[in-house]
Amino acid sequence: MLSPKRTKFRRHHRGKMRGVATRGNKVSFGDFGLKTLEPGWLTSRQIEAGRRAMTRYTRRGGQLWIRVFPDKPVTIRPAETRMGSGKGSPEYWVAVVKPGTILYEMKGVTPEIARSAMRVAGFKMPVKTQFVVRDV
Repeated sequence: MLSPKRTKFRRHHRGKMRGVATRGNKVSFGDFGLKTLEPGWLTSRQIEAGRRAMTRYTRRGGQLWIRVFPDKPVTIRPAETRMGSGKGSPEYWVAVVKPGTILYEMKGVTPEIARSAMRVAGFKMPVKTQFVVRDV
């Protein structure tokens, strides 16, 4: 699973997810992509699950790019803990995605296989997704 090697700060604020993606919103490396239609957090487990589903579906054919990286730590407080005593410890990592962010890109497979593989990966995501083709 993906996670940063090191970070400047251990804990982050949750933040807002307003607006649409202005960066990472075009298919840059492959011919096909999976685009988000709503904002949300993607955990490193969900990103990995989507990657595995796509590689299995394509029978390890073609080339795959993961365009998002989980760089935001999410903290969780221990169960049955009283109020106060600081913020919890980091438990997992998430990637913040906005509408229009490209999650995965694919190349070297037919459009039908790419569409089906992206559809399988889209079911693993906590946000609505859409299959997109690179503009020539």
